Amino acid sequence: MESPALENAPACPVCASARTEEVLRIPGVPVYCNVLHASWEDALTAPRGDLDLCFCPACGHLFNAAFDPARVEYRGDYENSLHFSGRFQDYAQGLAASLVERHGLRRKQVMEIACGQGDFLHLLCTLGGNQGIGYDPGHVAGRRDLGGGANITFIPDYWRAEAGLDADFLVCRHALEHLPRPGEFLGLLRHAIGDRHMALFFEVPDARFTLEGLGIWDLIYEHCGYFSPSSLREVFRRAGFRVQEVESAFGGQFLGLHAVPASEHEPEQARGGEPSAAAGMAEADLGPLVGRFAQAYRAKVARWQGRLEDLRQRGRRTLLWGAGSKGVSFVNTLKAGEAVAALIDLNPHKQGRFVPGTGHPVLAPATLKAQPPDAVIVLNPQYRDEIAADLKTLGIRAEILVDEDP
Repeated sequence: MESPALENAPACPVCASARTEEVLRIPGVPVYCNVLHASWEDALTAPRGDLDLCFCPACGHLFNAAFDPARVEYRGDYENSLHFSGRFQDYAQGLAASLVERHGLRRKQVMEIACGQGDFLHLLCTLGGNQGIGYDPGHVAGRRDLGGGANITFIPDYWRAEAGLDADFLVCRHALEHLPRPGEFLGLLRHAIGDRHMALFFEVPDARFTLEGLGIWDLIYEHCGYFSPSSLREVFRRAGFRVQEVESAFGGQFLGLHAVPASEHEPEQARGGEPSAAAGMAEADLGPLVGRFAQAYRAKVARWQGRLEDLRQRGRRTLLWGAGSKGVSFVNTLKAGEAVAALIDLNPHKQGRFVPGTGHPVLAPATLKAQPPDAVIVLNPQYRDEIAADLKTLGIRAEILVDEDP
């Protein structure tokens, strides 16, 4: 079944096509999944917004047509670091090492836009003996989750065109999906680069994981765009870059794009590059996935509501491991209430705070010894083994419920 075309269809933010289709509407989601609250009362009154998911058949992009950029501001209380997880550290370490090797990043100047607390930039600089400059309005001065020692200058602000691009290599991870006009931002980058040769690496969530793998807990207000390999290539091509490769990573959840500036004489149609074998789903397959998505979304929500109700009726103390976007989306979408007693997170900057919308407390793993759970929900299969090992270390024998069913 095809998704319905919209009468007054919003233009696609990637290719400007007006032939977009309505996919799914989710009203009243938290505006911020990654801003936790100091009190239960504040958490219950957290701002909310609507998610109107639309699809562009022309380029394969999904986007939130109801997104209002005036409602979103990234500050020091925006906490989305994943580097406290050993599993994620391994991934980041491997990615940084591959970028250093691929691009010869040794004793070079590396710039990261949306660097957070600088964890990944720190890896790039220490592995290659590089100098770094990091831009992020949410950067907290003096905080070093991975330790110091690297030669990095942090600018706690957004990158702006007037700042220029004084670097040999540019990296930007998990930021492009937050921009309502990604092509405009990339155009500013391309203009700032000018006629210099500079390699770029961008990483974004993969929309196919949401559509095909039913990673529905990744549908959050902060993400106003959901890139497929084709829409990611298209937005870079239009901005004046030549895409070298688009690759799948982290169990199919991420897309990594390698690009360089295109010459002004290079034909525009040659700039999109070819999808890698790992990213090789035919774009024609996105349409059927989109057409089935709304029904599949509702069915999955209903299945989890049933599972939570069954756990509640059996008196099982149930916790959810992970107070990031997926966890916050899960408890809000399901209106989990007392069926989920609390969320657990390794990040100490999240512990002791409360989830926007529902008010669930966020606890440290060590607190589980006092009141062990009967069941632990794991929303990202990538972390299942790590969480199982942590529970074993704590001496806790709980049922682990992994969200990996389609």
